[in-house]
Parts: sequence; C-alpha cells; structure tokens
Amino acid sequence: MAIDGLGRYGVWRGYRGFSPADAAELEGLGYSALWLGGSPPADLPVVESLLEATERLIVATSIVNIWTAPAKTVAESFHRIEQRFPGRFLLGVGVGHPEANKPYRKPYDALVEYLDELDAAGVPKERMALAALGPKVLELSRERTAGALPYLAPPEHTAEARRILGSALLVAEQKFVLDDDPQRAREVGRQMVEMYLGLRNYVSNLRRLGFSEDDVAKPGSDRLIDVLAVHGTPVEVTGQLVEHLNAGADHVALQALDADYLGSLRQLAPLLTAVD
Repeated sequence: MAIDGLGRYGVWRGYRGFSPADAAELEGLGYSALWLGGSPPADLPVVESLLEATERLIVATSIVNIWTAPAKTVAESFHRIEQRFPGRFLLGVGVGHPEANKPYRKPYDALVEYLDELDAAGVPKERMALAALGPKVLELSRERTAGALPYLAPPEHTAEARRILGSALLVAEQKFVLDDDPQRAREVGRQMVEMYLGLRNYVSNLRRLGFSEDDVAKPGSDRLIDVLAVHGTPVEVTGQLVEHLNAGADHVALQALDADYLGSLRQLAPLLTAVD
C-alpha cells in the first residue's frame, strides 16, 4: 500500500535525536521521511515540531510500543497531528520485547486488541504500519495496516517479507558506517548490534535466515555485523542499501552509526539520488 510522498530513502533515529533544524536539512538533502525510534510516548510530543520545520517530509513512529503507550491516547495524538498536517504522519506500532516490557502477555493477541482500539478510534488503516519480522505478524500487517516495518534484518529477510506482504508497504531499516577500514567499522557497528542479540525475537529471526548460534552469540560474528551494519566507502554503502530495494522494499530507513550522523547522510544523499 503506497504512502504518498514516502519516497525511497528516509532516516531512522531515536525520537529524541532529531531537531527541527536537522529535519529541515534532511528534507533539503532529499530524504523523504524521519523514523522516530525508541518507543515515543503516547502523546507524540516531538512529531509536530519536525513537521512544522519541513514542507513535505513524512514523520513516522518506529515504533510506538503497545505496552507503554495506551491506544486511546495514541489515537488522540494521531488525530491531533493529522488535523494539522494531513497525510504527513504514519503511525508505526509494535509489541516491543519481552525482556524490556512487563507485562508481556500473548503479544500477538495484545497487538490485535490494540489495532482494534485504534480502528474503533478512527485511525485509518492506510496511516498505520506494524513492526514485523515473522510470518504471522507480517500477515497481520498486510491485513490490518498499510504494511510492515522490519528492523535489524538483512535483504534476505526483505525478500521473504515481500513474498508475504504482496503489494503492502515494506520499509527496511538498515544501519551503516561510512568507513573503509573493516575492523574499525565493525567496532562501531558491533556497539549497536550487540545489544539486540539478547532479545529473542531478533535472534530467532536471524536464526530463521540461516545465521548460526556462533553468529548470533554476543558480540556477534563479523559475518553478522557486516550485513546488519553495512560499511565501506559512500559508494560501497550505497550499493548495499540498494540491495533492500532490489529485494522488494518500497523504502529504506537509514540508521547512521557514525558520530556525525548528519555528515554521513550528507555524503550519501547525492549517491542515493543518482541511483533512485
């Protein structure tokens, strides 16, 4: 399901990590969406300031956590934002992680109930998407929302997700490091990836994709880091980002792991425009 104005490339970052000035610059560079990570609270306090600073940019949550953000409040926030900035906000929701959230009961059933509440509150299907890795939630995202927002997954998963989703929206998140020294780049990538290797939904998904126990054991094998936090020169990284599009993604949410995240995105912008 296409989202008007979403484009091919956006930027993923913790929701506290974007400033209005950053948003304006990223829009000027050609990025078409900001993906707000880190479980934004139900009142979605930063969204409007980012939309105010831009003209066309889509702002999306990636994701609102169903255990910490009550559906009623989230729906009210959605309508508030949609009234001011029609068509420029996408509500991404998900179940988070059992290791980080209590209570964590039957996550699939809880997600369905949460979607039921959002539906009843008038949040349109085409303005929602789900964090999804496994087949069951990918199918749910196809049936109940615009599509899916996988995280921490290589292009092989993107291809699998596309087969399940059909024509529904598919946004692939990809971490990257602009550094042509593999050892140094892996050190940066591993600092981010390692924390996810204690979360069973990600580890289970990586095992399904053929990664071994040694690959997914902390701190993560070089083979694993090389696909989850791609690295190299700007040209090399651009080629790896495009692999998600070739595998069926509609849009790639770039997560820059370099200390100067804006500097890295500035370097990639003209290359991404050239291959779009």
